[in-house]
Amino acid sequence: MKRLTMSVVMSLVVASVAQAQEPLKVLISADLEGVAGVSTSMQASPNGREYEKFRRLMTLEVNAAIEGAFSAGATEILVADSHGNAQNIDVELLDPRARLTRGWPRPLGMVHGIDETFDAVVFIGFHAREGDGPGVLAHTFTGGLDMDLNGEIASEATLSAAVVGHFGVPVVFLSGDQVIGEDIRRQLGPIETVAVKEAIGYHAATMLHPEEARRRIAAGVERGIRRRGELAPFVLGGAVTMTIRWEDPVMAEIVALMRGAERLDGRTTAFVGKNVIEAAEFFEVLHHIRPPS
Repeated sequence: MKRLTMSVVMSLVVASVAQAQEPLKVLISADLEGVAGVSTSMQASPNGREYEKFRRLMTLEVNAAIEGAFSAGATEILVADSHGNAQNIDVELLDPRARLTRGWPRPLGMVHGIDETFDAVVFIGFHAREGDGPGVLAHTFTGGLDMDLNGEIASEATLSAAVVGHFGVPVVFLSGDQVIGEDIRRQLGPIETVAVKEAIGYHAATMLHPEEARRRIAAGVERGIRRRGELAPFVLGGAVTMTIRWEDPVMAEIVALMRGAERLDGRTTAFVGKNVIEAAEFFEVLHHIRPPS
């Protein structure tokens, strides 16, 4: 009988372990305003002089989350670039074990690609909702709007959590400042969070060093995924009413022309979806409307 070399034996062992491992799929949605070091549009906008540096740091925070997910047993990871034009993550620097979704529009917005086969969702670099001071760069989607879901004020993280919750998948981790961390735990329960900055105001915060932020993110994501069985999906059952108060009354006029929408007052519209997916898809249309100047 032919003797097997040690390298062949090890390859067979690794292959056997991989085959025996249960599938564990993770979706990572990444924004930029909540990345360590970001406090103004100088870092978050493609026109800002520090943007190139911070899109690299955003990618490295995503890589830290990927590392934590694989340490927790992940077998497949999908990353959704969800900031601005959704073309921020450095595709060459991104951990090659992950797949990447980028660009708009996409039906399920910041968590596009989610379905019932996923086991956990991670939010990296998220920020506080519009007006939720002292959150750094606090806004909701395009800015200039407040959103309610079934009467509960909502952030970008809230809507995204409700979309993945529709598929029975829990959000297990969020990084950003302390404002969004506290808000999302109030709504979703005791998920893992990491405050990579302590918000002082809209344009000011005390930051963790990026390396320390990444260390905490990797550890927090690993804990969150290992705890996924303890964390309930955020489910908005049945019909969902999405109410939006617009800073620009022209947006209220435009939205009121759309089938299924109602104008409640000069700046407020409401839409009732049969479920949160229908509401999210409706908002994805609104997200890309630009009123005439």
